[in-house]
Amino acid sequence: MSEMITADLVDLDLSAQTKEAAARALAERMVAKGRVTDLDGFLADVAAREAQMPTGLDGGIGIPHCRSEHVTEPTLAFGRSAAGIDFGAPDGPADLIFLIAAPAGADDAHLTILSSLARQLMNAEFTSALRAVDDAAAAAALIRGDETPAAGTSENSVAEPNAAASAGTATEGTAPVPGATVDDGSAPAPGAAGTDGAPSDSDARPFRVVAVTSCPTGIAHTYMAAESLESAGREAGIDIVVETQGSAGFTRLDPAVIAAADGVIFAHDVPVRDKDRFAGKPTVDVGVKAGINRAAALLTEVRGKAERGEVTSGSAAATPVERGGESGEGYGTKLRKWLMSGVSYMVPFVAAGGLLIALGFAIGGWAVNKAPSVMDHFVWTQTDSWGALLFQIGGVAFNFLVPVLAGYIAYGMADRPGLVPGFVGGAIALNINAGFLGGLAAGLIAGGVVIGIQKVKIPAALRGVMPVVVIPLISAAIVGFLMFVVIGKPIASAQKGMTDWLNGLTGTNAVLLGSLLGLMMCFDLGGPVNKVAYTFATAGIAVASPSDSAMKIMAAVMAAGMVPPLAMALATTVRGKLFTQTERENGKAAWVLGASFITEGAIPFAAADPLRVIPSAMVGGAVTGALSMTFGATLRAPHGGIFVVPLIGNPLLYLVAIAAGVCVSTALVVALKGMRKQSPDDVTKEAAQAPISAKTDSKQPVAA
Repeated sequence: MSEMITADLVDLDLSAQTKEAAARALAERMVAKGRVTDLDGFLADVAAREAQMPTGLDGGIGIPHCRSEHVTEPTLAFGRSAAGIDFGAPDGPADLIFLIAAPAGADDAHLTILSSLARQLMNAEFTSALRAVDDAAAAAALIRGDETPAAGTSENSVAEPNAAASAGTATEGTAPVPGATVDDGSAPAPGAAGTDGAPSDSDARPFRVVAVTSCPTGIAHTYMAAESLESAGREAGIDIVVETQGSAGFTRLDPAVIAAADGVIFAHDVPVRDKDRFAGKPTVDVGVKAGINRAAALLTEVRGKAERGEVTSGSAAATPVERGGESGEGYGTKLRKWLMSGVSYMVPFVAAGGLLIALGFAIGGWAVNKAPSVMDHFVWTQTDSWGALLFQIGGVAFNFLVPVLAGYIAYGMADRPGLVPGFVGGAIALNINAGFLGGLAAGLIAGGVVIGIQKVKIPAALRGVMPVVVIPLISAAIVGFLMFVVIGKPIASAQKGMTDWLNGLTGTNAVLLGSLLGLMMCFDLGGPVNKVAYTFATAGIAVASPSDSAMKIMAAVMAAGMVPPLAMALATTVRGKLFTQTERENGKAAWVLGASFITEGAIPFAAADPLRVIPSAMVGGAVTGALSMTFGATLRAPHGGIFVVPLIGNPLLYLVAIAAGVCVSTALVVALKGMRKQSPDDVTKEAAQAPISAKTDSKQPVAA
């Protein structure tokens, strides 16, 4: 393997004034070395990671990093700024900036090497040496470990991480952490003899802590938090064993070590795997940056909880990512994380169900939605039967969208106890035609109810049955009552009122009516408003001889409903840098979903960035609806998208109307994402994928 960092990748006089400019300057060096293939694409991935959580650390360190498909091999670039650059650290600007680039498929060995560097950054001697070095080649050698900053730190090599780091864990009594000095008076590991050879009985042994650290990318913060906690433990005379759940995998703590621990610290930004192993222990649960910056305080806090006898039971303690992060985060950021938790689990259902429905129409024709159940009628040699089979399987998959969305929003808020009331509330939302918006409400209500129940102090004897019986029972009953009795009636009334209003507009200007229907179809992407417009249209053609105006309304409704997913698909194609890799993949499926009149194909984009996506979709839908009515396009089928073009009157002009709306929506969403603000509470994950020159915020799923 070639060296991760060379003199060409070092800039000791970094002149950049902003973190975006600093990342660009260092990334350009990687491009020149052939380590990065697409500068803008890579910088977008860096920006996405930075938007999830600022990478500035106390002590003047900035460590922007990401995994990216545009990286050919693991690479480090280092810059030193005399003026300092703001990377969001609490103590001020950073003068030491490390840009870490890992390939999307980096192997465990490479990721372990990068994690070793992260541990080095917690060593003051190492960072002091970097501030003093005056030659780029010497700086690169220092980072590689070819040179050591001081005696006693010869294990600073990035290329030879210790065994603990390689295994994904860090323990006392193992080889020294890279960059750390051995403290001969440090406390013994759990279960070992006390200092000076004294027996480790219950009265003499030191306080014991187990910890888990993790971050989205699993490259840097995971290991820096582990190193910080271990150092703080040595200074406080506390035995601490850390399980690092990083990208290179992890080795589970020995159950005996967990059983012997007096307290637990979770410092993480992604869910802790197998969290129930730690139930019944005094627990401190924080974000990973707190593990880096406040390690000593966390140890003091967990010791205090142990002295007071405070313990967690089952899954009662939600993870920071599931409940929205650290307590200092704004409500907007927490809400976005909760919503993205639901969306990330819902997306596979959207893709699978939508594509199956589209294939059903393609094979079975536009009337496939009227086919009898394949359980009662299926002929192996008939294509219509196969089309009906695919359509009905896709319909079943689509029926999971709202329950899964609601269930995993509640899971994001309250961990596993939120799943039952979340799924129940989502299913009720589906039954009362509350749709997408009803699912959002059900998930948020379910999560809130569970969090409220968990705050009630329960006798120790009942704690074991709380997560399994009591919480699901009470929360499902409360959520069901609210959805059926409180929320259901207003939604039903609103639907009826809107339907009556639309019926009163049938004789008015066709362009105005088409615009209104287009707005409604794109307002909530398959939710109650969308369903009111669709029901209004289908009711008009559900007669033996539908009127010409009824068929025009049906055409306008279907055309507008195709716009949002098609616009998102086009936007991810023409300006992919504005979207995450996952969204670009979703965009490919959105082509088929939109062409099949499956408006829900745009839900993943709208849930992540509603303030930009939904208005853009509404404007495009209004344009399409108005043009469809103006062109006099008609439609006899209630569904089918482009697969029912032969049944459309004036099909060419109809397609022109759809294309116009798609182009308008695409232009608007691209423009709005390009004008995003820099507030971390307001910027969404999609915007975080925009060019590095603009401030962004974070996903969908995962990045360190």
